[in-house]
Amino acid sequence: MEQKHAATILHALGHEARLGLFRLLVQAGEDGLNIGQMRQQINMPASTLAHHIATLVKANVIIQHQQGRETINIANFTLVELMADYLFNDCCKGIAS
Repeated sequence: MEQKHAATILHALGHEARLGLFRLLVQAGEDGLNIGQMRQQINMPASTLAHHIATLVKANVIIQHQQGRETINIANFTLVELMADYLFNDCCKGIAS
């Protein structure tokens, strides 16, 4: 993963509301949640929720797919695991002098 890509992911998650939405989707697991279910869990106006979801989708932190008339939101576990690996890949190797 490139540093710019990791920064985009961290920026998307770097807002309290978006981090809360992502953690909610992590709790939901692979089945995800539709937008109505997300609104039931998080007290947030629909327009604000839509804005935060759009930011997370743009950063590919959550994945959306249509299931009939519903939009299902799922945490992109693979991407976030790759980002965490990127952050800790060089842990404790020391600094070259």
